[in-house]
Amino acid sequence: MKERVKFPEQDAKVRAKNFEEVTQNYTEENAVEEAGRCLGCKNPKCVESCPVSVGIPEFIGKIKIKDFAGAYDIIAATNALPAVCGRVCPQESQCEGACVLGNKGQPIAIGQLERYVADLTLENTNNSEFCILNSELQRPKGVAVVGAGPAGLTCAGALAAKGVPVTIFEALHVAGGVLVYGIPEFRLPKSVVRAEIARLTALGVVINTDVIIGKTITIDELLREYGAVFVGSGAGLPSFLGIPGESLVGVFSANEYLTRVNLMKAYRDDHDTPVTAGKNVAVIGGGNVAMDAARVALRLGAASVSIIYRRSFEEMPARKAEVHHAIEEGIIFRNLTNPIEIIADENGRAKTLRCNEMTLGEPDASGRRKPVPVPGSVVDIDADVVILAIGTSPNPLIISTTGELRANKWGCIEADEATGKTTKDGVWAGGDIVTGAATVILAMGAGKRAAEDIFCLMAKYN
Repeated sequence: MKERVKFPEQDAKVRAKNFEEVTQNYTEENAVEEAGRCLGCKNPKCVESCPVSVGIPEFIGKIKIKDFAGAYDIIAATNALPAVCGRVCPQESQCEGACVLGNKGQPIAIGQLERYVADLTLENTNNSEFCILNSELQRPKGVAVVGAGPAGLTCAGALAAKGVPVTIFEALHVAGGVLVYGIPEFRLPKSVVRAEIARLTALGVVINTDVIIGKTITIDELLREYGAVFVGSGAGLPSFLGIPGESLVGVFSANEYLTRVNLMKAYRDDHDTPVTAGKNVAVIGGGNVAMDAARVALRLGAASVSIIYRRSFEEMPARKAEVHHAIEEGIIFRNLTNPIEIIADENGRAKTLRCNEMTLGEPDASGRRKPVPVPGSVVDIDADVVILAIGTSPNPLIISTTGELRANKWGCIEADEATGKTTKDGVWAGGDIVTGAATVILAMGAGKRAAEDIFCLMAKYN
């Protein structure tokens, strides 16, 4: 069995000091060689494990014969953001995790091949003149989409491809959602996101920025002008631990920290949106957001960066690749450690993170072993910057200003999993606003399913 073709990466010592992309692309020769490993299974488990059902064996088959345009057409038929997904999808637990070659060796590098094809296509296509973001409301008839993140962009792209007029309403001044404010440049270059969005606006999608649904305009008002509304506004409300010291100077939610750096370019000297770099940084959490925050802090010049996680590596929800990169770059992992207090210095700034040591008991509702404090154990960790990356929930504004739209006890909109239909007529929802914080590709899958249901309904009455 041929070995997987490795893709180049920046050296860990070099990349820990810059914001350039860590993982580099295949060459054409590399891509064709890796594609040659694919068995072209008749009943491909990889497709079954893809939330947007990309025709994986088919697009890889096109790469084998160097028909890259054909490969892109197959991917784009079901995936609205292939260059993004090739970089940030958790392939190891989805398509690549289901690849039969992984039973005895390494699975096909599906994500890297998708990225190669998408990047090649974007490099040879100029859609920049079509990327129009409007701060003044534009409302052609059709479907209104709330939120220009992965779910909203996917829903809009799928409908526009079928000829449906779509208008997106985005609260921020740029489109992209978590792709632009949450994921660092070294993992997902913003030029890639802009190019993907330009491709969608080339289909006729109109994007209105600086529009806060529930304040600027309500869902009910949108329903008077559009045949349907899809809500994909994400889950951007940060969670906190409720421990003493969380209001100290030097304590951030990961949302604020990453938004300052990713969207407001705080890492650049020519931007007036600074963020406290810190000497000793502690990041609380074990997911992808925690890895992103820790690796950003390192690049901003911190002498020491620690991940504080109450379980072990085995239970850690972050992608294996992100954990691996963080370890290579020198991030310290303090597992089985749980914060109980943030202690201030004489000036009221964070100085010390006090924690309990933990042990693992029986599995809890998540299926992971429950962390239990070790009696009498206290550990003090130097930390002048503390970043909380312990999850997010939906902003309640849309739900509180929309009658008949039901939410669950976590503040997420209730929607049918198969169709995205909510309890309010004419309104669909999907992505993190429904599931709580999850992955980009799962949000995209929800947007795609909702678009299919909306189109079917509109076709029925038109």
